[in-house]
Amino acid sequence: MDNSDRNKILAVLFVGVFMGALDIGIVGPALPAIKMAFGINERLVSWIFTIYILFFMIGTPLMAKLSDKYGRKTLYIVDVLLFAIGSTITVSSSSFETLLIGRAIQGFGAGGIFPVASAFIGDTFPPEKRGGALGLIGSVWGFSGLLGPILGGLLLSYGWQWLFIINIPIAAIVIALGFKILPQSKKENTTRFDWYGTAVLALLVSSLAYGVNQINTTNFVGSVTSVYTWPFLIAAVLLLPVLVRIERRAEDPVIEVNLLKSREVKIASSISIGTGLNQTAIVFLPAFAVTILALTTSQASLMVIPLVITLGVSAPLIGRLLDKFGSKKIIFFGTLILFLGLFMLSALGKSFYLFIISGMVIGLGLSSVLGSPLRYIMLSESPANKRAAGQALININSSVGQLVGGALIGAVIASQGGKALGYQSAYFLIGCVAIVMAFLALGLKKQKEQLATMKSNNG
Repeated sequence: MDNSDRNKILAVLFVGVFMGALDIGIVGPALPAIKMAFGINERLVSWIFTIYILFFMIGTPLMAKLSDKYGRKTLYIVDVLLFAIGSTITVSSSSFETLLIGRAIQGFGAGGIFPVASAFIGDTFPPEKRGGALGLIGSVWGFSGLLGPILGGLLLSYGWQWLFIINIPIAAIVIALGFKILPQSKKENTTRFDWYGTAVLALLVSSLAYGVNQINTTNFVGSVTSVYTWPFLIAAVLLLPVLVRIERRAEDPVIEVNLLKSREVKIASSISIGTGLNQTAIVFLPAFAVTILALTTSQASLMVIPLVITLGVSAPLIGRLLDKFGSKKIIFFGTLILFLGLFMLSALGKSFYLFIISGMVIGLGLSSVLGSPLRYIMLSESPANKRAAGQALININSSVGQLVGGALIGAVIASQGGKALGYQSAYFLIGCVAIVMAFLALGLKKQKEQLATMKSNNG
């Protein structure tokens, strides 16, 4: 396959991933309008996000496993089609329950788009060019984080439905190009599907998502000890060893726990949980700006722009550096930069300009873990027939970090009455997580050893 063919494939993957990532940020401006349209409270409206993440977590390993078994092209197109169907249901919903069904189908389809796209890169790009390709895909999160709220604000004047209508023509284009450009990779299906593992995984992530959603950060202890919270959190903890036991015995597990036998995969998985925690910290930046800089809500929302621009611009560069220096150095220095940005924000955020500079430093640090490096590691450590499943592990761990991070940061902020000190303490705490991530990165393989592992798995 020549470079022209690879670039066409990369373009199709980029647009699909961009569509899925855009839907996370674009929905934010619509929440007040949706709340008013259906007459719901804040607890219910939060499920627009939660149910998306929940089914994203379920769809990620399932779609990744199916793509390893039946081929990337088929599953990538199916994922995009499901996303379009979910968008259509959301647009046409006459009740809040129907809207949640649409969001669930969206999340289920989107859960497969990113790991299958990353596995496609492992299939079609040689080892020395995978970092750059993954970096370009990783930059999607920066661009969508910037464009999502802006585009959402523009479309909202025509009605909240237009924030989801825009997905439908984009999905149609991706599907048409996917049929034409993406290579077919037919896999032989000779093993029984892991229905038991899939069912237990669905119960585990559902219990975790519901339990975390019921936590009230203004009354953290009281809400955690409520019968509406602790039974679900305990159920998630108890189901984890059950899932591991089932997957170890499964002929073809939906969660490739055997990959965790690799020390490299264990470290990457731990770092990806920390990445999810750090991603959640970005969500609270506008509220922090309102509190510490006395800005209006609309002004504060603009304070995230320097961060996401830096993230979007630096992600492709990180991908190219990854091919040159390897993931160990990139993640180690990147997480140190991430700590520096979070510490600056915590200690110096009272200054308008230092707040902006801190955000840019955070964006640079996040680009070292959010996009290509962790996925590069998983491509190195995963056999060719388990590439998508390996990518799914990164998505799942990151999503768990996001769910836990939201509750944790909210609890720290609420413990200080929602005042500036609460936000400063929360960002310092997340900065400490970044330091732990840096120490974990020291245990990763050096570049030569990583390339040798990748070439061995390719064979």
